[in-house]
Amino acid sequence: MRLTEVGRRYGRRRPWVLRGVTAELPAGALVRVEGGNGGGKSTLLRILAGIDTPTEGRVEGRPPRTAYVPERFPAALPLTAGAYLTHLGRVQGLPRGRAARRAAEELERFGAAAHARTPMAELSKGTSQKVAVAQALLAAPGLLVLDEAWTGLDAPARAELDRAVAERTAAGGTVVFVDHDPARLAGLPDAHYRVRGGTLLPAAPPAGSRVPAVRIHAAGPPGAALPPGLSAAPAPGGGVLLTVDADRSDAVLRELLTAHPPWHIRAVEELP
Repeated sequence: MRLTEVGRRYGRRRPWVLRGVTAELPAGALVRVEGGNGGGKSTLLRILAGIDTPTEGRVEGRPPRTAYVPERFPAALPLTAGAYLTHLGRVQGLPRGRAARRAAEELERFGAAAHARTPMAELSKGTSQKVAVAQALLAAPGLLVLDEAWTGLDAPARAELDRAVAERTAAGGTVVFVDHDPARLAGLPDAHYRVRGGTLLPAAPPAGSRVPAVRIHAAGPPGAALPPGLSAAPAPGGGVLLTVDADRSDAVLRELLTAHPPWHIRAVEELP
């Protein structure tokens, strides 16, 4: 699945919530998305799930079976929990009998079997969230999008959702998730992204992991100062050496080349 220059805003006179988002989400990948409140994470996840459409750009290769779990599930529906899940199973292409069985299995799995005949509007927030998670897993989705889906679940249900995520990726499904707990699925994601300033950037790697670095040998006109925010060491034979994280190197090179006056780049070297 691929996003290319995706942008979204709500109303022509309102600012862009997202813009220029490009990412590749391969089959079987577990992807964590981070970012501040109100920064566009939920909008991005809704676009991935096909609930919102982008104002610009395109989304390609979305699996035919896509499931989404929001943080706040709209539980005030005129159905019991079991009837709702059976209906969703039918919508997702399961035969009626299979849909009913899968509904019962998922309610049992998440500790909500006793509420199969309870009207949705009467469920507690925690049980409503269990139903929300159950509906997403009914038909083995190829793309599972979880927007703080663990919120409100008890400890056994949270652990069961962790297992369900592992099952989906092992089966070749893609799972994209947001969660306020930095320890959630720690060490497992194949990719970390951060929504910042309306765009999507690679997030910092987990503590203790090695950050790839690049060394830039640059030379400026006599007396020229480095652009603000950059630091360097003198280079043998003249010029300066800047050592920066690899994911920041393009931005640093751009700053040097567009400075007034511009700097000359003598060499760019990836550090072992």
